[in-house]
Amino acid sequence: MRRSEDFSDAVRRGARSGARRLVVHLRSGAHTDHWPTSGRDERAALVGFVVPKAVGNAVRRNEVKRRLRALMAQRVQLLEAGTRVVVRALPPAAGASSADLAHDLDRALAGARRREDGRVPTARDAS
Repeated sequence: MRRSEDFSDAVRRGARSGARRLVVHLRSGAHTDHWPTSGRDERAALVGFVVPKAVGNAVRRNEVKRRLRALMAQRVQLLEAGTRVVVRALPPAAGASSADLAHDLDRALAGARRREDGRVPTARDAS
């Protein structure tokens, strides 16, 4: 995910679920029919990462982002077509092992899916 509109929509309108080291915002593909895809496969799930300065210096932030990207690459095929996911790292992610990050990522994704499935669409979702 590269467009700020995709990030904003997923964060503002998607279901949120957190774990100790990260927070996941998920906007399912059922709500994304109107999004322009800029030539991309409109059925593909898109994932974006937010790693703030609170996580550490640039080297540490890039390390965390690379590990999260690798973990999401293993899970992206499990996402519904058109889904947008934003993974936001929290400061404890800097010292976490990949296994700990994977556990938190799975837990947060499952929680966001449960919340998204239980949501009733609102007028805000249609805009």
